[in-house]
Amino acid sequence: MSFRAEKKLTESGFSVKVLDGDMIRAAYKVKLGFDRKDIERNNTNIVKTCEVERENYDILIVPVISPINYCRMMARKKLEPYFYLIYLSSSIDSLKKRDPKGLYDKADRGEILDLIGYSKINPYEVPVDADLEIDTSSSATLESSVETIVEFIKKNSSR
Repeated sequence: MSFRAEKKLTESGFSVKVLDGDMIRAAYKVKLGFDRKDIERNNTNIVKTCEVERENYDILIVPVISPINYCRMMARKKLEPYFYLIYLSSSIDSLKKRDPKGLYDKADRGEILDLIGYSKINPYEVPVDADLEIDTSSSATLESSVETIVEFIKKNSSR
């Protein structure tokens, strides 16, 4: 979804970069897990990357699972006034159906014990301050969700 939004925004004349959470996680020398401490550390790394990259682009799109409200609030504080939290929600059933990495199957088999938002030891805290929320469970198609995001970004960009 983020790369489709990037393409549409670029076609509209914006300079855009997608900072994928998995790519940022992989770029750091210290390999992080998914316990609360490592998630907080990874979110801090993402914010630092955004602070550097935002000088080079009109728009940064940062598709990450950021399950902790405190981390999202910290990111907003450091990156405002041009930080917007777009929360894509979905039902667990929908996530399981479109699970490209097979993570939910692995969690159900006990191979992953700390799957964010699925494991009891690693809950997902629903954002209390989302600027835009889109339920992607079933009613929103991919294209309409992308279009909603692109229009929101255009409306709120500094250009």
